[in-house]
Amino acid sequence: MERLSQAINQRVASGQWKGFCTSRRSPVISHLMFADAMVLFAEASIEQLDVIRETSLYNIYVHADPTVNITRPPSDTVFGDKFIPNAKRTFWASATLISATRCLLATAILDDPTNDYFVVVSQYCIPLHSFNYIYRSLFTSKNFDLTSKSDPDSSELTQYGVLKHKSYIEIISEEPRLWKRYVAHGRFVMIPEVPFEEFRAGSQFFVLTRKDALLVLKDSTLWRKFKLPCFRADECYPEEHYFPTLLSMQDPNGVTGYTLTRVNWTGTVQGHPHMYKPKEVTPELIGELRKSNYSSSYLFARKFSPDCLSPLMRIADSIIFRD
Repeated sequence: MERLSQAINQRVASGQWKGFCTSRRSPVISHLMFADAMVLFAEASIEQLDVIRETSLYNIYVHADPTVNITRPPSDTVFGDKFIPNAKRTFWASATLISATRCLLATAILDDPTNDYFVVVSQYCIPLHSFNYIYRSLFTSKNFDLTSKSDPDSSELTQYGVLKHKSYIEIISEEPRLWKRYVAHGRFVMIPEVPFEEFRAGSQFFVLTRKDALLVLKDSTLWRKFKLPCFRADECYPEEHYFPTLLSMQDPNGVTGYTLTRVNWTGTVQGHPHMYKPKEVTPELIGELRKSNYSSSYLFARKFSPDCLSPLMRIADSIIFRD
């Protein structure tokens, strides 16, 4: 990971890379996936897989815990050759998830200079729309982000990287347990780099611009703080604080402050959100999950149990991928 970061810093310093793509080639969405089990929605729709294969508008990178015996898809499938080679073991509620995300970002940055958006999901996430809908929403829609004023010229200009897109990451500054989370590593550990007033919370699943992905990879100051061991395991969730804190401090005008991944915290158990079961998977559920007060629609949702695959596939083409 350190070698990847050094290579990225050298290219940025030399001017080889910009914050976002300025070539005439269409920008690309990079999907970064965590997988410690079967990829839930990998082969749900042949039509959607053709979109990924034929348009060159999407890249996929999968981080699989090397200690878990995962049944990988065949090499000729869309996920078959997308597993990154430098994956490390990860643990929930630990800095290993931050490290794995940084590793995915670094791999994608180095792999393709046209990767302009980086979407972080897990195997328990599902798309709520077609890939074409997701692409249009992020790159060409004039009114997708309901929190900012639309620009009548944005649709044409964003094709050439002229406009700066924003990152979609949840950033929370007021949360009842924020102080306990802040001192989980030690009462004075974060000072002076991260005063409590700058400490933020948010989901570890987000959509970053290339500019913000580079900010993450170039950072070493905050990363040194957040990767330290916790003294309070019950309040230790560094993966929910590192990214929103870093981007809130370094690029406050480049982030929306909200996520595009819907999650249900009703009946949360030990810090985990609601896990949807097969009987809950209906067209009506998909419609409810899409509703957002911040954007024209949520684009992803979590968490879905692995046995939801069959009911999800039954409504994939008729409901989920039908725009």
